[in-house]
Amino acid sequence: QVQLVESGGGLAQPGGSLRLSCAASGFSFSRYAMGWFRQAPGKERELVAVISSGGMPYYADSVKGRFTISRDNAKNTLYLQMNNLKPEDTALYYCAKSRYSGTYYSTESAVYDYWGQGTQVTVSS
Repeated sequence: QVQLVESGGGLAQPGGSLRLSCAASGFSFSRYAMGWFRQAPGKERELVAVISSGGMPYYADSVKGRFTISRDNAKNTLYLQMNNLKPEDTALYYCAKSRYSGTYYSTESAVYDYWGQGTQVTVSS
């Protein structure tokens, strides 16, 4: 069965850094695009970043230049390096598996067929 388990969330100060991990199992990890989404209280879930099966990234404008998405196919693990954190980054962060291999059709949540349970990121002074 497909399983996605996020870790690495926690409390950070503005300007600080966190690295999120997503351990994947139950499918051929290297064949699919993977995404990070986040949802803050009272707000809709939004795309953070996507990485294609070939390692090409796509970022939301709000995190461009601050966050880096990467993957280690040998370890079946997805990462999100979060630098220069802002209070607006506070949210529950989810990793998800796309139905597709590329980023072109993987910017919409509807194309993701499996989701992790989420890991909380809180940015506060």
